Amino acid sequence: SALPEKKMIFKGLTVNKEDMNNLMLTPQIYYPLPGGSALITFEEAKVAQRIIEMREHTVELSCGELEELDQYRVRVQAVPVDILLPSALEVKLTQRSRSILVSELPSLDISKEALLDKLELFFSKTKNGGSEVENREFLEDSDQVVLTFTEDGVAEPLIERGHIQVPIGKGKYLVKISPCMSGDISNLQLQPSRCPRTVLLLGIPDVLSEESMQDALEIHFQKASRGGGEVDALAYVPAGRTGVAVFVEDRG
Repeated sequence: SALPEKKMIFKGLTVNKEDMNNLMLTPQIYYPLPGGSALITFEEAKVAQRIIEMREHTVELSCGELEELDQYRVRVQAVPVDILLPSALEVKLTQRSRSILVSELPSLDISKEALLDKLELFFSKTKNGGSEVENREFLEDSDQVVLTFTEDGVAEPLIERGHIQVPIGKGKYLVKISPCMSGDISNLQLQPSRCPRTVLLLGIPDVLSEESMQDALEIHFQKASRGGGEVDALAYVPAGRTGVAVFVEDRG
């Protein structure tokens, strides 16, 4: 399927030439959760595997919210969590001829919009080596700004200078000027991966409040006599609602 457009910032160190094609990926996987389900992560992978092998579990509900005796137990299904992780990525990079990347900006007590105004004002003047600015924007989740000029031939001389002193407010600050690159993913390979410590529970009826059901599930699955073990995290989505779990790199 088509990949959504995403602005990214590559931060790295200078490496040997033979290592230049290596790229470290830090995946962030969004996993949809249906209503009547829960994700439970155990501290040990062997516990999760045991729970999955047992498949069906009868959970006792002793939270004082139910009246009929036959409703004090519910059956839930335990299934593995399989996600797709990137195994290889090829990015085609091209330099934007009319744009520059401005970084190493000072931390000042002014709004981002005011800082953009100051930068546009400075770089739009020909005496500073600039020209009319067509567009300015902060890169997402960063303190770096992309300025795009209306004319060709303006960006390259600024990039060659490397650093420029820009007056902002009552001070002058040295900022870094770098090429602005655009990238298109030319090849992305994914491989299935099973979460070793996480289990998806399905078929949970909506018979308790959200907090009480979450507590009941955690109490049940942390008991060694039921095949469980120490629970690291549990998230419950009641019937009639949906949720999204975010998986990040396990650094533990």
